[in-house]
Amino acid sequence: MTALEIAVTSVEGARAAREGGANRVELCSALEVGGVTPSHGLLEAVLDEVGGIEAGDGWQGVQVLVRPRPGGFSYSREERDLLAREVDTILEAGADGIVIGALTTDGLPDVDLVRRIAEKAAAYEATVTFHRAVDLSADPVAAVRALSGMVDRVLTSGGASTAAAGAATIAAMVAVEGPDVLAGGGVSVEAIRALAALGVEGVHLSAKRRIPSASRLALGDADDGGHWVTDPAVVAAAAAVLGRH
Repeated sequence: MTALEIAVTSVEGARAAREGGANRVELCSALEVGGVTPSHGLLEAVLDEVGGIEAGDGWQGVQVLVRPRPGGFSYSREERDLLAREVDTILEAGADGIVIGALTTDGLPDVDLVRRIAEKAAAYEATVTFHRAVDLSADPVAAVRALSGMVDRVLTSGGASTAAAGAATIAAMVAVEGPDVLAGGGVSVEAIRALAALGVEGVHLSAKRRIPSASRLALGDADDGGHWVTDPAVVAAAAAVLGRH
């Protein structure tokens, strides 16, 4: 059965995802910039609320995004070391999986860094997902092949603005002998059935809605005072399409 993964940024979001029928969550912060590493306190609180894979009932637990900053996926030596340190902390806290993505300056998967992270995850029996950095790689299909044996799945929109638009490339990625393919990127409930038919391991969406601010004061260029929350109704609708409820 096709898995349902929901990207969440809060305890409430994780609870809504699990209660709504998701198989797992990807925990991050700042979805408005594509997501960055969440705080340690948030991770602990989410694990306390929804539990890890040991909870059973088909629940695959909490996957955690490790991304030190927004804006590109080619990292300096210092950023690579920070990423590795964050992975250690997240695994020690009990996360069930790590979500990473890194590219060389040539637009190829940074296999040295991915292998380094994968070895850390293996020691904790945690999974590794290579995220949508693959969509910015020089050749997304070849990237899947290059990541074989290092990661469990690849999250992708098929190099397009949405997974629905990149369906043909996603199908080609599924055909590669390598990691599972997780379709994500602008996924609507209406698109889920067609994406699942491509043979992907799962579909990934944020199921979010915007809560506007009552204030007219903005505190920064990227902060209009509003925020995003996980919409339980969207989670439930997505789960229904996949036969989860």
